[in-house]
Amino acid sequence: MTATRHQPSPRNQGAPEAAQSAAPAQDGTPWRVCPGRHADGDATPGDGGTPELWLVRVGHPADEDLAVLDTAERERATAMRRPQDRDLYITAHTALRRVLGRRLDTAPAELAFVREPCPHCDGPHGRPALSGVPVHFSLSHAGRHALIAVSDRPVGVDIELVPEPALVTDVARALHPSERDQLAMLGPESAPDAFARCWARKEAVLKGTGEGLGGGGVATLLVGTGGEPHPVPGWTLADIPEVPAGYAAAYAVRD
Repeated sequence: MTATRHQPSPRNQGAPEAAQSAAPAQDGTPWRVCPGRHADGDATPGDGGTPELWLVRVGHPADEDLAVLDTAERERATAMRRPQDRDLYITAHTALRRVLGRRLDTAPAELAFVREPCPHCDGPHGRPALSGVPVHFSLSHAGRHALIAVSDRPVGVDIELVPEPALVTDVARALHPSERDQLAMLGPESAPDAFARCWARKEAVLKGTGEGLGGGGVATLLVGTGGEPHPVPGWTLADIPEVPAGYAAAYAVRD
């Protein structure tokens, strides 16, 4: 699930500038989201405990956006039946390539992506990575937004639309028992926001570890539903309050 960014349009340049504005850019243009500092104080975004975060609002991709993608990405995009899904996929993956290209001083179209080994079965379907480059990243999208995290350590990011109360009731059964109890104490006016916070935190950690949603971590990993995440050993987990209203987002970076 997903997010957005700002300054000179990447449609006109190889990669976006690191704009610090809190105001959103035009559709399809990434802008920097600045997370809060941690206890270690002056960490540079993207180094150590504070990942570099970018938010992207979905636009209508141009031909030059498709040209940035590799063959497999273009084939996947063109196979999507719903135009909104296709626009979201192209916008998110083009933005990811431009952000990484800028960081690495490499043409976005020249980046080669691979899959790390799965932490459970060692199969080639673990975290996405750059071939031969010690930079870690994570991509998530939901609704009309995409969110990107870049770090020098393993990192995961997730953005979620706040769901309807009925969906919370259905899906909450998959959560950790403590999280189910916390949600059960809330009314329908506050439970959706709490659930979205919880799910974004959980998926961010599971993306960072490479486990993903299929490994059982949804039920066993405790991240909490309240205003502050429950600590996860070995990881810095934090909410991202700068996302638009109606969304929840979080990042997790390995300590």
